[in-house]
Amino acid sequence: MRLPHTLLIITLLLPALATAREIPPASVIVTTVVQEDIAQNQSMLGSLYYDRVSRISSELAGLVASIHIKEGDRIKKGTSIIVLNTEILDIDISLTKTRISQIALRIEKAGKNLTRLERLYAKEGISEKDYEDALYTHQDLTKEKQATEDSLQKLLVHKKRSNIKAPFDGVILRKNVDIGDWVQQGKEIVTIGATNDLFVLVPVGETMLRHISVGDRVPVIINAFGSELTGTIHAIAPKADPKTKNVFLKVKIIPQDNISENMSATIHVATSAKQKLSIIPRDALIKFQGKDFIYTVKEGKAAILPVNIVAFLGHKVGVDNPYIVPGMAVIIEGNERLRPDQAVVVAGEK
Repeated sequence: MRLPHTLLIITLLLPALATAREIPPASVIVTTVVQEDIAQNQSMLGSLYYDRVSRISSELAGLVASIHIKEGDRIKKGTSIIVLNTEILDIDISLTKTRISQIALRIEKAGKNLTRLERLYAKEGISEKDYEDALYTHQDLTKEKQATEDSLQKLLVHKKRSNIKAPFDGVILRKNVDIGDWVQQGKEIVTIGATNDLFVLVPVGETMLRHISVGDRVPVIINAFGSELTGTIHAIAPKADPKTKNVFLKVKIIPQDNISENMSATIHVATSAKQKLSIIPRDALIKFQGKDFIYTVKEGKAAILPVNIVAFLGHKVGVDNPYIVPGMAVIIEGNERLRPDQAVVVAGEK
């Protein structure tokens, strides 16, 4: 007689067990769709390069005494790069200073002699020739001292230029000498790229130029690191590629660490005139079978919708789907593990 009673209990518990197995409501954060006048854009692959590059040469011949940089170093303007040996130069400077002191003594002696002869000449105690000889001797020594001081300044300039310094803030691209090398005057020793002149060179089809202007701000992705930033179209090359007819854009970006020349960057370039596009945060996007979707909230449940992205706008995207309308709530937090038609609780709005 216990069997029917047991069956009755199981029958009564089945709905409760089924309810326990249902997915509980998910807590989500939403934002609302807005519309803006935005041009559609397309991703193009470009290369990083330094627009201002200095191939630093030595103004003097000499032996490399010390090197203060290595390839890849980032340095400030005025930083010492390479120092040439100045041992012989220092001796010449010392000798020249001694020579100037000697000439100064001779000038002092000649000056006293000239003063004495001036008094005698005024009293007609000496001939005019004797007086003029003393005068010219004093003037000649004065000129000799000036010439020797000029020679000293030249030596000091040579010593100053033996310490080769960075002409601007930059990164060392190449180093062509090492300690102990003898460098000739005019030999290229270091190549430095200006960190404040970092650009992306990107080829675009000539027909795209109708939608592009110098000064436009464009999204840029440094592919090596996945970092996103905003660049500015600085110039459009005046010459197209004769085979592909592509034109190169020069896009300036802010200085970046750990960048190497010719690394790749993705630029999103306008491909249409401005039009009304629905703008949603990239946090709202989810991938399913390689396609982009978003979740919205409909009658307390998550409703999944495909989206067609036509513009990348940094942390946002522009879509042209007619059913993505201004004011629509889209889920931006808690959407990673949602399932279609899963119950949701809106915990907040951004």
